Amino acid sequence: MALGIGLLGFQTTVARSISLSGTGVHSGSAVSITFHPADADSGIVFQRVEAGRVLSTYKAISSEVGNTDLCTILGTNPATSIATIEHVMAAIYAVGLDNLLIEVHGGEMPIMDGSSAPFIAAIEEAGIKALAVKRRMIRILKTVRIEHGASWSEFVPYDGGMRFEVEIDFDTPLIGRQSWQGDMTASVFKAELSRARTFGFMRDVERMWAAGRGLGSSLENSVVISDDHTVINVEGLRYAKDEFVRHKTLDAVGDLSLAGAPFIGCYRSFRGGHKMNANALKALFADPTAYEIVEATAPRQRVPIAAAAELAPRLA
Repeated sequence: MALGIGLLGFQTTVARSISLSGTGVHSGSAVSITFHPADADSGIVFQRVEAGRVLSTYKAISSEVGNTDLCTILGTNPATSIATIEHVMAAIYAVGLDNLLIEVHGGEMPIMDGSSAPFIAAIEEAGIKALAVKRRMIRILKTVRIEHGASWSEFVPYDGGMRFEVEIDFDTPLIGRQSWQGDMTASVFKAELSRARTFGFMRDVERMWAAGRGLGSSLENSVVISDDHTVINVEGLRYAKDEFVRHKTLDAVGDLSLAGAPFIGCYRSFRGGHKMNANALKALFADPTAYEIVEATAPRQRVPIAAAAELAPRLA
């Protein structure tokens, strides 16, 4: 994949429509999505459709985020919301897609194999088309940090492009303390993160089912850890012992895509998750002195203040 975050000066979309179908990991229901090309400056837009009627439309930006307990959800009404968008959005963000209409049949994304790899494959099959409008990006100007108990996350300035430094710490010896660090490009994401699957513990299954969650989870789409701290899946792990932190990084890429544009800076987190990622974005946009909007082809050239003021609310 030649395209990458921040490496192309012009906005992009898919070259043609392409569909995927599968099971919703929480609902257990059959769901399908279709990626459609979109015009420049459209952004990433989700539409929930039922019987040929559009039930809801959400732009993939942080102000549209509802619940973040077990996944990232757009909207607050279960009848019209769209859930589990993080794996799809991670793929979209990583390959550098700026504009897309995602038609959704069902209340959530298909979980596929629990990773972003099937969505990367679909985008590659459809192809990526450059549009005649320059891409805009978010440059981090100063550190913005949030904390919650022992967990924390922060944006810090970094001129090398987009970077992620993610660390997790679980009280099972199978996982323990793991970290992943790297500059994010399409090739890095595809090789090092895209195939990392969502994971969970057998001890939590009954509690989740009782709450109506995880009804579509299986060994085909999740890494499952037994009560004796072993991986139940016959195939084992895809990335040696650290598939867990790689998936948490994948989730962070997807959650931070809701900035509405690629960022130039470094995102660090310790014991984070969907809620922490969402709150970090809110903290960033709450401080107008912490970032600036720039054009990808001239990252050091400031956008005029009036233009930045007009763009920032759309990003947030």
